[in-house]
Amino acid sequence: MNENTAKYHVIYDGNCNLCVTFTQLLEQFDRGQLFDYIPMQDRENLEYFNITAEDCEMGMILIDRENSEKRWQGSNAAEEITRLLPMGALFIDAYRALPGMKGFGDRTYEQIRDNRYQWFGKRDETYHSGYPFGCKTQPANNE
Repeated sequence: MNENTAKYHVIYDGNCNLCVTFTQLLEQFDRGQLFDYIPMQDRENLEYFNITAEDCEMGMILIDRENSEKRWQGSNAAEEITRLLPMGALFIDAYRALPGMKGFGDRTYEQIRDNRYQWFGKRDETYHSGYPFGCKTQPANNE
């Protein structure tokens, strides 16, 4: 196993089916190269970044490993994650260039965030990534 060298920390809702599915897809694609993951339910690690439960209510968070003050949240985090992926910058640049798309995307993200459990369901157990923050990579414990 390799030491975790991810450049960004993704904070996701480990109880949300949609959020977990997104995290699992990102894990499969990235394999811990760019991102490691912290569920919003992991209060100990969130305290390390001074993130509160109230902060988590505003949606997923992306934190730059080199500068933990550099953060994106909600739809901005989703856009930045996409931008960091191969060919992602082209997609995000095109998306942002379309008049009104950013506002539409922000509002759509907010609706999904606020209704995620009703629309996509809530897990009985929190999902913990196979690429966790601060640890060596390991297989996910509850896929």
